[in-house]
Amino acid sequence: MFSSFEFAKKRIIVRLIILFFLIMAIGAFIIIGFLTKTDDVNELKKTDASGGNDYMYDRIVAITFDDGPCNRTTNKLLDGLKERNVKATFFLVGENAESNEKVVKRMYEEGHLIGNHTYSHIKLDECNISSAVGEINKTNEIIKSITGEDVKYIRPPYGAYSDKLLSHVNMTPVLWSIDPDDWATTDTAYVVKSVVYKVKNGDIILLHDIYDSSVEAALEIIDRLSSKGFVFVTVDQLMLD
Repeated sequence: MFSSFEFAKKRIIVRLIILFFLIMAIGAFIIIGFLTKTDDVNELKKTDASGGNDYMYDRIVAITFDDGPCNRTTNKLLDGLKERNVKATFFLVGENAESNEKVVKRMYEEGHLIGNHTYSHIKLDECNISSAVGEINKTNEIIKSITGEDVKYIRPPYGAYSDKLLSHVNMTPVLWSIDPDDWATTDTAYVVKSVVYKVKNGDIILLHDIYDSSVEAALEIIDRLSSKGFVFVTVDQLMLD
C-alpha cells in the first residue's frame, strides 16, 4: 500500500514538472511573438512618411533641373511645383539667371535649392583652371546678388570636372543617377517612362526646365512617383539623410 502511494506521488511530481516546463515554453513563445511584433511596428514607423523632416527611408528622390531659368517655362514649372508642394533643385546657367532675376528670386523664396551650372554652359575639363573658376565664380556672384546666400552646390555641364578645379572653388559637385535625355526629345511619355520605371530610393533625377515637353514630363513624373509613395527632397536634404 505504501509503495503504491509513493509511486502515485512520483507520477504527480513528474506531471507537475512536465506542466512547469510546458508553461515555460508557452510563455517564451508569447514573449518572442511580442518582441517580433514590436520590431515589426518599429519597422513600420521607420518607413512612415509623417511630414516635416521624417522622410520615408526607402522612398526618397531629388528632382533637379539644369540650364535655366527661362521666364516662361520655368515659371510654369514653379507653378506646378507649388501646387504639389514639392521642392526641387535648380542648377542655373549664369547668363540665364542674369536675364531672369525675378524667376531666380521666386525659386529662392518658394524654398527651392539653387546651384551653379557655370556662366555659359562650358565643358569645364576642356578649359584652363582660370577660365573655369571665372565661369563658376561669376555665376555664384549673380545668384548671391539675387538671393543673398552663397552657392554651395555645382553641377558641371556634361558631368565633366576635376578635383583640382574643385579645390579652387570649394563647392560640392552634384551629378545624377537617372537621365532620360529629355533635352533630345519632345516625347513626354517616353521621358516619364524612362524615369518612373527605373527610379529607386536615393536617386537624383536630371531634367531641364527650358523645354515645354520637359516641364510637362516633370510634373507627370512627380504625380506618378508621389502616388507610389515617393517623397521629393532637395539634393542637400538627400545628402544629409
